Amino acid sequence: MIDKQLLTQTIEQAIEGTSIFIVDIKINPGNVIIVEIDSPESIDIDTCASITRTIEAVFDRDTEDYELEVGSAGLTSPFKVKGQYLKNIGNEVEVLTRDGRKMQGTLTHVSDNDFTIEVSKKVKEPGAKRPTIVMEPITITFDNAKTVKYLINFK
Repeated sequence: MIDKQLLTQTIEQAIEGTSIFIVDIKINPGNVIIVEIDSPESIDIDTCASITRTIEAVFDRDTEDYELEVGSAGLTSPFKVKGQYLKNIGNEVEVLTRDGRKMQGTLTHVSDNDFTIEVSKKVKEPGAKRPTIVMEPITITFDNAKTVKYLINFK
């Protein structure tokens, strides 16, 4: 069985000094290893290949047979780590809370325990003929968010 702690250390050494961060490491039955990485910049195929070679240098395929997949976190995948939230500050996100509320807004702030999105809200001022749209900040704890993902707009 592949040692997940050693695998994590190997990947951390491979990405040391870069803006790349680990999103997820899965070791499935049959030694199928899936490594998801991300970065504020883009992740290219050469970066994935370099990390793959580093892992293969430490984990000998003759000793332990395994399947290895190294790739970037998908654009439509839910956020898993704080780095993904930080990367998407200023972008539109979709939030599904644990109590079933679904919100769309702009991610404006991320702290250790929560994040803030600004959602548009229609407000009718007294004496006004039409409601105006105001931006309302909503702070959500990470524990209260079931899923948060980048919202793709084709406008």
